[in-house]
Amino acid sequence: MNLALEIAAVAARLVVEDGMEYAAAKRKAAREHGRRAELPSNEQVEDAVREHIELFCADTQPAELRALREVALLWMQRLAEFRPHLAGAVWRGTATRQSAVLIDLYCDDPKAAEIALINAGEDYDSGAIDRQGKEPLNVLTVATLSRALGEPVTVHLSLHDHDDQRGALKPDARGRSWRGDLGAVQSLLEASP
Repeated sequence: MNLALEIAAVAARLVVEDGMEYAAAKRKAAREHGRRAELPSNEQVEDAVREHIELFCADTQPAELRALREVALLWMQRLAEFRPHLAGAVWRGTATRQSAVLIDLYCDDPKAAEIALINAGEDYDSGAIDRQGKEPLNVLTVATLSRALGEPVTVHLSLHDHDDQRGALKPDARGRSWRGDLGAVQSLLEASP
């Protein structure tokens, strides 16, 4: 097995068992190997995540994924005015109960989403993600109870400029979308058992 695939396998374990995001999992997996190497692509990590799920969580993961998609749908409906798109493992079908729900919001005014949460009486934390060569991305984080899981789920709401939506549905190297809108999430839920 080449080094990139070994790193992908370790990263996959971190993603599934610890709920880490791909980038952080890849960096930690590379450090565990103790040497510099070319990091695997997100597609390679996703393939390894799917293999890990099939081997270790095939009996529980489908129900956990559905529960997380139901949480995502609820939040996307509540924030429909901000053109929400589901991203990450919940969208791609590799989420487990450890995964956070990632929703991209496209706003003319990022403060409007924050005001919507305040008006709805929702507690939230705000933060920012540094992006190379761009302004930091503002993220609002809420915790919401999933009745199906019987525990709180973390929902990250990333606040993008309205114009950023044009590039939001660019496909990956295999032609699959990295995110989906409200209708696409509803279709996923209707198609799943």
